[in-house]
Amino acid sequence: MSYDNLTKILAEKYPERFATWLLGAPQTNVEILKTELSIEPIRADSLTFLKTHNRILHLEFQTRWISEPPINFRMLDYWVRLYRLYQMPITQIVILLLPPSEDTEIETTFEFEQTRHQYRVVKIWEEDPSLFLADSALLPFATLTAQPTEELLVQVASEVGKMEPEVRRQELSSYVQIMAGLRFNKTLVKRLFREDIMKESVIYQEIFETGEQQGEQRALQREKALILRQVARQVGEVPQDLRSSVELLSIDRLEALGEALLDFNSLQDLQNWLEMA
Repeated sequence: MSYDNLTKILAEKYPERFATWLLGAPQTNVEILKTELSIEPIRADSLTFLKTHNRILHLEFQTRWISEPPINFRMLDYWVRLYRLYQMPITQIVILLLPPSEDTEIETTFEFEQTRHQYRVVKIWEEDPSLFLADSALLPFATLTAQPTEELLVQVASEVGKMEPEVRRQELSSYVQIMAGLRFNKTLVKRLFREDIMKESVIYQEIFETGEQQGEQRALQREKALILRQVARQVGEVPQDLRSSVELLSIDRLEALGEALLDFNSLQDLQNWLEMA
């Protein structure tokens, strides 16, 4: 959960630096758009919308490629919503932090009949670490780039150590350690970064505390939405009163409902189960 918070924090704290990196040319006066587009069932954990002088830049950070709904469909849906609002060119980029399994196809288009929508995918593990080592805004991502070695981690720690003032160094140290946890053994990370700096960082605490709470809520909402779709597929459209009852269930009861609904033949079966739950 903390990775989602951190990627959004970094992109919104340094919008010009991220836009320059991803668009391949210097960008100034980049505006952060606080557009709310996460309407069920199309939603994502970490979205950032930036606006340059002539373009919308839509960034979506992902640690896993497989999702529901699929990423390629989500990108089409977001494009339509953004274009409806702003009616200007839109560049969409999925920033994939970790490689998927070898047999996974990383798609860059959505295609269905006459509809074809294209977007970019940046695979961090294929990026040259030198760019990230040279920019403090991008430095936390350096540990995920093309050289996942202890030597690279030492280089990153060295760059963090040069940062002044101390409060900025503590903040950057926290960011780097969080991202490094995706790729490196935690014991190794602790050995190279002073643990007292990590614990003292207000930013570190905020990311983890709020991230865990928000992550649990998002997971529960996704579970409810998934169960309701499965119920509808099994027995037909679910009336609002029964939907409300399902939404009040705990995560344990939702899991139990997920197993039980395989035997449902009608809405009455659902109602009977809810009355006994």
